[in-house]
Amino acid sequence: MITDPEILKHLMQQGSLLPKEEMLEITRKKGNLFIGIPKESSFQERRVALVPETISLLVAQGHEVKVESKSGEGSNFSDNDYSEAGAQICYDRKEIFSCNLIFKVAPPNEDEVEMMPGNQTLISALQISIQPKIILQKLMEKKITAIAWDYIRDNSGVFPVVRTMGEIAGTTAMLLAGELLSSFHKGKGLMLGGIAGVQPTEVVVIGAGTVGEYASRSALGLGASVKVFDNSLSKLRRLQNDLGVRVYTSVIQPKVLAKSLMRADVVIGALRAPLGRTPCVVTEEMIMNMKPGSVLIDVSIDQGGCFETSRVTTHNNPTFVKHDIIHYCVPNIASRVSRTASFALSNIFSPILVNMGEMGGCKELIARDSGFRSGVYIYKGILTSEVLGKVFDLSFKDIELLLIGMK
Repeated sequence: MITDPEILKHLMQQGSLLPKEEMLEITRKKGNLFIGIPKESSFQERRVALVPETISLLVAQGHEVKVESKSGEGSNFSDNDYSEAGAQICYDRKEIFSCNLIFKVAPPNEDEVEMMPGNQTLISALQISIQPKIILQKLMEKKITAIAWDYIRDNSGVFPVVRTMGEIAGTTAMLLAGELLSSFHKGKGLMLGGIAGVQPTEVVVIGAGTVGEYASRSALGLGASVKVFDNSLSKLRRLQNDLGVRVYTSVIQPKVLAKSLMRADVVIGALRAPLGRTPCVVTEEMIMNMKPGSVLIDVSIDQGGCFETSRVTTHNNPTFVKHDIIHYCVPNIASRVSRTASFALSNIFSPILVNMGEMGGCKELIARDSGFRSGVYIYKGILTSEVLGKVFDLSFKDIELLLIGMK
C-alpha cells in the first residue's frame, strides 16, 4: 500500500489526465402531471378512464397518478392491478378531486364539483343533453379548465372517442341482436346470419355513421342481408366504399323504409343529431306491421331515440315487448363491454397525456394542439363553448381570441 504523500499526489495528477466517460446531459421533464382517477358514480357506468397499463407508462415518465379504490372493478381491474402499475390507491374522494388534473368518464355531478378546490383541469365527457346549468356555473366559479373528450379531434380532424365508442356500440348492438333473436330470449329462434340452403336474416340499419357502419360490418360478416338508410347520400356512398361489398342503401323515404321494416328480423336505430333530439323516423304504425318476434335496438336512445315506441331501459332490465316486437333501448351500450371500452379510451389518451407532460402541462397543450383545444368548453373559468352559451344563455368567449389575449 502506497503511503508516501508525494507519490500519491503524483498518481492523482496523472489520473486526472486519463480519459473519462462522457457525461451526457439528462433532459429534465418540463412538467409532471398529478392525475386523479375517481370511481364513476353515474348510473350503470362501468368504464374507467385509464387502465393499469397506461398508468405504468405515465408513472415511468415521472407523473403521479392517484386512483380511487375500486375505480376499476366495473372493468375487472383490481386495486392491486393499479397499485402494481405505480398508482397510489386513495380511499378519500376529496383527495382524488384535489389533484391538478382530474380524468373521468362521465361528467362530474354537483357533489364532485364541490370537492374540487379550484384552478384545476377536468377531462371527461360533456353530454350536452344532460349537462345541468348549475354544474357549468360552479366549474366557472372555481376557475376550472374543462375539456370534453367527445369534442377532441385527432390530426385528421376525426373525433377519436366518438368514433371508437361508435365502433364498439355498432358491433355490440349486432351481437345483442343475435342473442335476442334466440328462442331463449322470447325471440323467433333465428340465427343472426345465414347458412347454405336457409334464407339469411334480414337486417335494417337506420343511420350510416360509425355505429351504422360497424353494425353493418358485423351483420355482413355473419352472412345477413343488410339494408342501410340515411338522409345523407355522401354517408351512404362512403359506407359502401368502406365496406367493400354491395349493400342496399337508400335515403329515408317513409314508404320504402316501411316495406323494408315489414321484412326485417333486426332493426338498428343509429341516427345521430348534431344537437338536440334525434329525428323519430319510425312510426308506431310501421312497428305494428313488422314480423312478430323481430328485434329493435335503439342506439340513439340517449338522444331521444328514432323509434316512436322507444323508452329508456337499463342494463339490468334491457328489453321490453310492444306490438310483439322486442325493444332494446339501453343508453351507453359501450358500458356493457366496459373492459374493451376502457382499453380503447386509454389507447386514445395515453399519447395525449404523454404529450401534455412533455409540453409542460395542460395549458401548454391547449395552446399548441388545435385538435385538443377544440375540446375545451371552459378555460380558466371562462366559458368558451358557443353551443353551451346559447343553450344556457351564458356569456362565452372564443378560445382562440382568449389565448391571444393571455399571451
